[in-house]
Parts: sequence; structure tokens; C-alpha cells
Amino acid sequence: MFNVKKLQIRHHGDMLVDISFMIKESFALVGQSGSGKSLTLKALLGMLPKELEAELETESPFPLKRGETVSIVPQNPFTALSPLTKISDQFMKDTKEAEKYMQYVELDKNLLFRYPSELSGGQLQRVIIAMALSSEPKLLLLDEPTTALDSRTKESILALIKKLQQKIGYKILFVTHDIDATRSLCQEIAILKKGKIVEEGSVEAVLRHPRTEYAKTLIASNFKYRRKRS
Repeated sequence: MFNVKKLQIRHHGDMLVDISFMIKESFALVGQSGSGKSLTLKALLGMLPKELEAELETESPFPLKRGETVSIVPQNPFTALSPLTKISDQFMKDTKEAEKYMQYVELDKNLLFRYPSELSGGQLQRVIIAMALSSEPKLLLLDEPTTALDSRTKESILALIKKLQQKIGYKILFVTHDIDATRSLCQEIAILKKGKIVEEGSVEAVLRHPRTEYAKTLIASNFKYRRKRS
């Protein structure tokens, strides 16, 4: 269990984020742009801009150490890697170790010796996941990891993350605006509005029976948008 007992982020005295939540196995933090999702991730990674003040209190069996106990899978795999450097040289592991994690994400080890431009978006996202998992993290942060992917590839990536969670045993914090995607990955969800959690509970309970008007509107608009795209 990973418990964020208190997270407050201020800018010149103005409160930007004031939340608490508990990750038992997998937790989704959902909200519109500007709701505080990205600031929450940056706080957990120790990467907030210097002009922001943060107060973070956690209860956990492990310390928060970026690149060790905590890893992140970013939103866009195309910008997360250097286009001029082979995958193997960006892995920060020796070839044998890199090959092991490529196998974890069901990719051919020979892709290590290619440049990012030679891989598809789905392959690149799998590479990023392999890199994130190579430190054997206790907490995996997912920052809209399927935004740039088509629906079929998105489903396979989410299934892979869930499968690897069972293999490795990490906790998941999934930050997203794609509410439907939380169903296949997370047990619990919180709806974030202007830096505050306005509703939380099991994914199925919140999606089927939202209590607040904001959550109802957000969920309805999300599914309406998905129907238009399909």
C-alpha cells in the first residue's frame, strides 16, 4: 500500500493542489487539463519547478527515489527518446539486462539496435515501459501513456502493463483524461477538479453512479467524445 497522506502545492501562497489518496494496487487520477494531475506526478518524482512550494507526506514501505523505487511512463514516446541515438544506448543498462526487459514487453531484442524513427508508436511505448521497469520500481506512474496510440494498440499496452504488474508487483498511479481506459487497468479512481478530489471510490462504482454533477458531466462528455471518434 502507498498512501499519500498529504500533498499540497502552492504558488506564491495560492493553493494549486490539496489532496490525499491511497494506492492499494492500482489507482486512477482523472481530470481535465489544469486540474493538477501533472503537478501531482511531478511532486512524487521530486521534479516540481523551484517557484512552487510542496508539502508531501507519504506512508509507504519504500522511500520515493526517482529512477529506483519510482518510474514514469510519459505521455509521448516520440519525445521521450533521442531520435539520433540507438535504443540500446538510451537504456541505461547493459545489453543483457536491456534484452531481458525487451522480452518483458514482448519486443524482439534486435530492436535495441535501431533508432526510434524505425519503430512504430506502439513499439516505442513498449520500449519506454521496458526502460521504466528496468529499475524494478515499486511505484509506476503512468502519464497519459496511450494518448498518441490508436484504440487497438492502446488496449494492448494497457493489458501489458496489467500483466507485468502481476509479474513484478508494482503499484500503479494512472493519470489520464481517458476515463474508459481506467476500467481495464485500475481498481480505484479519483476525480480531480482545480486541485481537489471531488469524488473517489471503486472504478465501477464511480463510473456507473457518480454522485457529483462535475463527475457526471466529465464522465458523460468523455464517453460522448469516444462515441464520436469510433
